[in-house]
Amino acid sequence: MTNADQNSQLVDEREAASILCYSVRALQNWRHRGGGPSFVKVSARSIRYRRADLEKWIADRTVSNTSQAPNT
Repeated sequence: MTNADQNSQLVDEREAASILCYSVRALQNWRHRGGGPSFVKVSARSIRYRRADLEKWIADRTVSNTSQAPNT
C-alpha cells in the first residue's frame, strides 16, 4: 500500500481515538461541539476518519514551546 493509499484510508472511531491517544468519548464530544478532526459520516450511525485528516489535526497542534499558540 502506497503512502497516498494509507492517508486516504478510513479508520473507525476506536482506531482514530487510539491514534490520537484520546478516548472515543472525546471524539464524540468533538463531533458534537466542534474542534476535533474532520470526519466522514458514512451513515446515520457510522463515522470514519481519514488518516490524513488525523495527521493534519495533529500537525496543526504541534508547537515548539509553551508560549506558542497552536495553528487552529
